[in-house]
Amino acid sequence: MQVTLTNPKMDDAIQLLRRVYGYDSFRPPQDQIVSSILKGRDCFVLMPTGAGKSICFQVPAMLRKGVGLIVSPLISLMKDQVDALKQNGVSAACYNSSLTTLEARKVMTSLEAGELDLLYVSPERLMLPDFQEKLATIDLALFAIDEAHCVSQWGHDFRPEYVQIGRLRSQFPHIPFVALTATADEITRRDILERLSLKDPEIFISGFDRPNIRYNVVEKSDAQRQTAEFIKAKGSEAGIVYCLSRKRVDQVSEYLRKVGIAADSYHAGYSSEERSRVQEAFQKDEIQVVVATVAFGMGIDKPNVRYVIHYDLPKNMEGYYQETGRAGRDGLPSEALLLFSAGDISSARRLISMGENPTQVSVELKKLASMADYAQSLTCRRRIILKYFGETREADCMNCDICLQRPDEFDATEDVRIALMAVYDLQQRFGVGHTIELLRGSQNAKIMQSNHDALSSFGKGKHYSADEWQSLFRQMIQIGLLRQDADNYNILKLTPATRGVLREGETVLLAKPRLKLAKKPAKKGGKEELAAGDEGLFRYLRTVRRKLADQEQVPAYIICGDETLRKMAAQRPKNRAELLDVQGIGERKADRFGAFFLEALAAYKDD
Repeated sequence: MQVTLTNPKMDDAIQLLRRVYGYDSFRPPQDQIVSSILKGRDCFVLMPTGAGKSICFQVPAMLRKGVGLIVSPLISLMKDQVDALKQNGVSAACYNSSLTTLEARKVMTSLEAGELDLLYVSPERLMLPDFQEKLATIDLALFAIDEAHCVSQWGHDFRPEYVQIGRLRSQFPHIPFVALTATADEITRRDILERLSLKDPEIFISGFDRPNIRYNVVEKSDAQRQTAEFIKAKGSEAGIVYCLSRKRVDQVSEYLRKVGIAADSYHAGYSSEERSRVQEAFQKDEIQVVVATVAFGMGIDKPNVRYVIHYDLPKNMEGYYQETGRAGRDGLPSEALLLFSAGDISSARRLISMGENPTQVSVELKKLASMADYAQSLTCRRRIILKYFGETREADCMNCDICLQRPDEFDATEDVRIALMAVYDLQQRFGVGHTIELLRGSQNAKIMQSNHDALSSFGKGKHYSADEWQSLFRQMIQIGLLRQDADNYNILKLTPATRGVLREGETVLLAKPRLKLAKKPAKKGGKEELAAGDEGLFRYLRTVRRKLADQEQVPAYIICGDETLRKMAAQRPKNRAELLDVQGIGERKADRFGAFFLEALAAYKDD
């Protein structure tokens, strides 16, 4: 595009925003960030996924003299960003290990000739001596370090190769450095600033709230069935199912296919070609459901993911927040479902404890404890997430399972006494599963061989299912009536608080087990609903977009997002000038695709 100005101002930035991206104004604090970078200031930017971090460095990079150098950790993320920029008429390229020798040479030629507005580069290529020598000979507009939490050992996705980037700050003292991330608690933020040696940076911390996402936590009963039922209720919407192990990914994806859900799988055990195939098919809406380990999604800028399911408990709140944030990037209503059991905590704790770095193990165990508190809480989910990241929300969100369907409490004193006596009868030598088998009067081999059918507690809890007892035991552990011995196979132990219930007549109130989601319709997150006729037009415009995307060989959202199509359906522009008034349609897209959309709008007949 090459619109370099000697002394660019915010008016220039707004004109560029309108012409390239099709937006009339920046969203706070985008305007402040762009202004600071245009002035040459270093910046630290923490904004939630989908809030528009990329525009904050892309616009100044196009306006300032030289090329904007963007450090990105994933090849797929670079490709998505570069494809979108090219569709908007911006001269952009990437430089990483996926390029052939000829492709890499062409990129370097364009860089040397000053033909690029932005260059996305992997940290490994960035730190090569030959590449750094080349950088010293060209004009640089800025350095932007995306996913900057990878710099910090306290972050949830620490990458050693990112640490070296801090050395560049002294080599290029007059070039603005911008560090950007969507997930970083206070200690991680401080570490990022120190490791990147940012010079008197302006710090921008946006709100973490994603009001369009509904947060749900459901106790596991039959996790595969629960997952399948949730997905089927979503119809043809796109979604991601996250599992913690490759084995679990394969099991879940196989089950979903057996019950008629066209799900594909993704993890490091597959070849790079197969992973690329799955990722590309998901981006192009050729498949709607991907079951994956957490490696999937970080490099996908797909705005129309409508739900994210966590089949297993994430190890930390940062990862959970980032992964759920892959739903609803376009601002439309979306859901996050976490399937949870107390056993997930034990499994995660055991894996973390196997680490060799005691300091790192301690940090990760504390983060896991915060994640477990979230899953087990009976208060507004959103409040807990925001509090973790240092924000305070004054009112409940009314868009999570807790707010929409308050847990019913009941007098569980007698049930608790039965459970505590069962632990006592078993001499505090068994875990939750065996104790429940005892209470329910199971005659399995372990019960019979141990003669536990002769204990007084045998069969005293037949009035509850195993899943209901799991819920009650989890709550008893949460409120301190029982504890699990993590160093001894998580066997149940009585606590001093037990005495109050068994001997002093204390009353215990517990929440009734919740194994299903709240049934209320999803909150719209501030987005207006379309009229019935406009909804039909929106679906029709999606088919037009699909054809254009196939012709361009790019994902549909690269042409334009669902929210832009919804606005187009509502506004029904009749000419190019009116089309440019649709948010998300800039001049380049109006020139390339405007005739197709205008023709479709004119031809469409309301039902």
